[in-house]
Amino acid sequence: MNLLKSTAAAMTALALAVPAQAEDVKVGMITTLSGGGAGLGIDVRDGFQLALKLAGTDGVELIVEDDQRKPDVAVQLADKMIQSEQVDVLTGIIWSNLAMAVVPAATAQGKFYLSPNAGPSALAGARCHENYFNVAWQNDNLHEAAGAYANDAGFSNSFIMAPNYPAGQDALAGYKRFYEGDLAGEVYTKLGQSDYASEIAQIRASGADSVFFFLPGGMGIAFMKQYAESGVDIPLVGPAFSFDQGILQAVGAAALGVKNTSQWSKDLDNAANRTFVDAFQEEYGRLPSLYASQGYDTANLLLSAMEKADVADQDAFRAALKEADFASTRGDFAFNTNHHPIQDIYVREVIQEGDVFTNKIVGVALEDRGDAYAAECNM
Repeated sequence: MNLLKSTAAAMTALALAVPAQAEDVKVGMITTLSGGGAGLGIDVRDGFQLALKLAGTDGVELIVEDDQRKPDVAVQLADKMIQSEQVDVLTGIIWSNLAMAVVPAATAQGKFYLSPNAGPSALAGARCHENYFNVAWQNDNLHEAAGAYANDAGFSNSFIMAPNYPAGQDALAGYKRFYEGDLAGEVYTKLGQSDYASEIAQIRASGADSVFFFLPGGMGIAFMKQYAESGVDIPLVGPAFSFDQGILQAVGAAALGVKNTSQWSKDLDNAANRTFVDAFQEEYGRLPSLYASQGYDTANLLLSAMEKADVADQDAFRAALKEADFASTRGDFAFNTNHHPIQDIYVREVIQEGDVFTNKIVGVALEDRGDAYAAECNM
């Protein structure tokens, strides 16, 4: 047999040994790539793309668009992707107000939506949908853990603050669900706000023994810098969104020692997370963030479903997603009855490693936490 025939025979044998691939899946990623929240969307995109690269698959066609953190733009992009691009799956949205504008319409049209971030309470409860899976958390979760930590830390008079949009409302609801002390103040700020002089003055005068705040992206950077400059020394507690990898480099030493809550950290000791952290640093030249880990896990969930079912068979594909048969960066991961995660949530402390500000795990705030809204979901 000549070399050409030998090669052809070998390729035929290989093809017979490998299971048949399901049809390609077309994915529309709508995320924030410009403006104050761009870092969050960039990290979700980069984590997602890294998972596809490591898997070596060419079975996913990924279309990425910038929603500019504007609900109307997100809706227009979703309509285009569904009607013109005919995507099978949508993903990528960071902000809960954008998710509320896009997700119900997308799932009503028979599309799967895999959320790598936003988890508004309405979509976990009464408005849940069989085609909607949240791979990150339900919005309240990290804030619930912060409330539990505040109790353990002995705080009894918290000043609490968040932006006035669905995730901010869920944040304060989550903190209060587990926190057992009094409130020195409760303030909703404007989404996208950059000047916090008034709020810091209220904190100073409040008599609070602790401050819980949820201000993601550029909002958190602005608040932390202004808080440090104000001289107010009341301890801060927050979710990871306000102390994540991209934010910490901009905030700097002002964040050192602050405790924050997260379902993920770069020092989680499992094989999938070690692979992810090392590969992300090698690919992008920076440490991964919470958002990057969520994008990575979302892509791996998708790939795990593709190995078991064709996306055209919606019932089978949905069942494969529900199984969540992938190695998560978080270790143990499972979906609750409302397609939101059941997972541990940790307490982290901001530290400095050389010239880099980052986090280390110092405890567990909540074990195997689902969410408060699953009972309202009728699926």
